[in-house]
Amino acid sequence: MANLTTTASKNKIAIIGAGPVGISAARALKSHNIAYDQLESEEQLGGNWRHGVYKSAHIISSRKTTEFPDFPMPESYPDFPSAEQMLSYLESYAKHFQLLENIQFNCKVEQVIPEGEGFRLTLADGTSRIYEGVVVCNGHHWERRWPTYEGSFSGAMMHSKDYKDPEQLRGKKVLIIGGGNSACDIAAEAARVGYSAHLSLRRGYWFLPKTIYGKPTAELLTTNLPVCIQRLYLEMLLKIVVGDYRKYGLMKPDHKIFEHHPTLNSELLHYLKHGKITPHGDIRRFDGDIVEFIDGTKESFDLIVCATGFNVSMPFLAAEIVPIEGPVVKAFWGLVAPHHKQLFIYGWGQARYGFGPLLTPASQLLAKLIILQRRLQHPLGEVLKAAMQPLPTTHLLDPMATLRQIKAANSMLWMLPIVDRHFVKARKESLSQPQ
Repeated sequence: MANLTTTASKNKIAIIGAGPVGISAARALKSHNIAYDQLESEEQLGGNWRHGVYKSAHIISSRKTTEFPDFPMPESYPDFPSAEQMLSYLESYAKHFQLLENIQFNCKVEQVIPEGEGFRLTLADGTSRIYEGVVVCNGHHWERRWPTYEGSFSGAMMHSKDYKDPEQLRGKKVLIIGGGNSACDIAAEAARVGYSAHLSLRRGYWFLPKTIYGKPTAELLTTNLPVCIQRLYLEMLLKIVVGDYRKYGLMKPDHKIFEHHPTLNSELLHYLKHGKITPHGDIRRFDGDIVEFIDGTKESFDLIVCATGFNVSMPFLAAEIVPIEGPVVKAFWGLVAPHHKQLFIYGWGQARYGFGPLLTPASQLLAKLIILQRRLQHPLGEVLKAAMQPLPTTHLLDPMATLRQIKAANSMLWMLPIVDRHFVKARKESLSQPQ
């Protein structure tokens, strides 16, 4: 493949990634007649739903809180579609909106460097391309985060990202580290097929059943009520439906609901009560195949599964271009890079329920921002800073609050060119002052 020239791509945007976020962005850009190429490192679209989940996975939100508003899931889908159904849905979405023609598969981006008024993208095959702008949609479920403990473990150890099939657990003494959704799913699977299943938790978590009163729990959270009222409501329901977590051998949660993502799983508590999963506190140290926990108890294991999450990472971007503090990307409105024109970091936040209802309006805002940036003299991030817009402080997204923020952002677009002109004037005046 020959290198593309600056002229060939100077009015094009590059979308990196073709998972749910990437195809939503592509749909919005196409609807606004913005020329783009979509670069996907895998052979097919789908992102984490293609390469990052186990065969038995089902969504933890619900069909209604995950589907795109402009492309509902089939009515035949259950409340909690499987990984296979989710992948089929995403493929249907891309086909329906004719997005496949712009996706270039097996096209891995190695480096993104600002160059002139655009960006030079270097690909894995050694070629490079120049684009007007870049929308980063590379996901946040791929760079594994590993725990560290004293000593070494002589048995097998894997990350939850590498768990695909129950046969990996069959007949083994399994310890799962972590209290998130993947940890609980794998623990329940180990309870079914493993010799024994154990779960190590470093703190207390909120474990919510996937349904309450026959309704998906995620659908109980789609409300404009203040978070404090939502918390009170859920805590009341949990006292009735679940009771005290300590009666299951678990620790009392050390935080309020929604300060961290709650875990939605109906099987964990079931298997704890049946003695099929044994809970433990944090790990103190490893000694061969022996794991010592902080309470002094010791157990031997064949396999440890680290369901310890992922780092937010954009290895093709220099760290100083868009700062990342833990799981938080320092991008205005959760999208806009602080100092570069037409650079957007999209989809790194984690919403309380499914993606569709948030992605569709956010993607439309993204397309409007790309068009708006073409009218501005300064990078949009600097204009938003001048307009006193704050940087994000958390990666956790309250869905209703996020929708309100998107609406507020749309209502501000008309004034940003005015801010840009005044910002330019003030900057010129500042530079003209004698030092």
